[in-house]
Amino acid sequence: MKRLFVLCLVLTALLSASVVGADTPAQLRFMAGPPGGNWFALGGALADLWTSKLIPTTSITGGAVANIINADKGKGELGFSNTSMVAVAQKAGGDPFKEPSNNATIMANLYTQYTYFIARKDFVEKNNIKSVDDIVARKIPTRFATLKTGTGSEFVVNAVFKDGFGIDYRKDFKDWGGSVEYASYSGGADLIADKHLDVFAFSVGKIASIVMQIESQTDIVILPLEQSTLDKVSEAVGTVTFTVDPGIYKSVTEPVKVVGDYTCIVVRNDLDEKLVYDLCKVMHENQESLAAAVVDMKELDPATAIPASPIKSHAGAIKCWSEVAPKK
Repeated sequence: MKRLFVLCLVLTALLSASVVGADTPAQLRFMAGPPGGNWFALGGALADLWTSKLIPTTSITGGAVANIINADKGKGELGFSNTSMVAVAQKAGGDPFKEPSNNATIMANLYTQYTYFIARKDFVEKNNIKSVDDIVARKIPTRFATLKTGTGSEFVVNAVFKDGFGIDYRKDFKDWGGSVEYASYSGGADLIADKHLDVFAFSVGKIASIVMQIESQTDIVILPLEQSTLDKVSEAVGTVTFTVDPGIYKSVTEPVKVVGDYTCIVVRNDLDEKLVYDLCKVMHENQESLAAAVVDMKELDPATAIPASPIKSHAGAIKCWSEVAPKK
């Protein structure tokens, strides 16, 4: 009887281990984004969904760079980032990643990400500005702001100036007689509406309420980038070119070319495969409710949820999205 009891304990432990896994935490830490943006809203919606359907999940503030580093180091289980940024982090060390992020992998490409350079219309008309390239070429004194260092917005904005124009915007804007500030989405919107800023740049989804909010407060222009500049940024960090077409924002009356990327979920590669599979499945099955929180979630497509090689994705995610993707 004693041997049977011990055997039952052993079998129970083995069964529990196979279901839970040694790398399955009791609670997930989901690293979202700064208050006021789509990532902050969607992070809360995902945490609530996974808590109700699968596993307790807490949404915490984060940033695209920090979320990759913290997933890699196990300081958070998963969070938002940009797909091109994950690719940069995985392949090599260097600013802002000091070493390759081998434990940070993709769980899903969610939706397209647009980087907007929003300028006050009176500033644009006064200086006869046609594009961001004009500001740099003519060294126009500009009161400029973006999101704080460590966010996906600042990463892309810095790449635009560093790789697209060969300048250090933090230094050069000041040398030209302007200024540089770091603000939240809502803070930057208030600053540009109150005439304390000339240009506010940030990354967000295709249909962004924050852009509409700024439009409701003051007259603006969404500045384009020249294709040659877009190509330089793409070659350096793997972004793409997107076009903002008329019909979404009242300030856009003709197509505007901007830096494009994808919002993704980055996840610890050492997280249990079955857990990641289930997280993806719950997200897929409840896509409609998530889209009610952030409309861009309508773009989630199993066929494109896993990025192309050499970007590394989690095995559990690959299995789930492969199963639910339409068969060719």
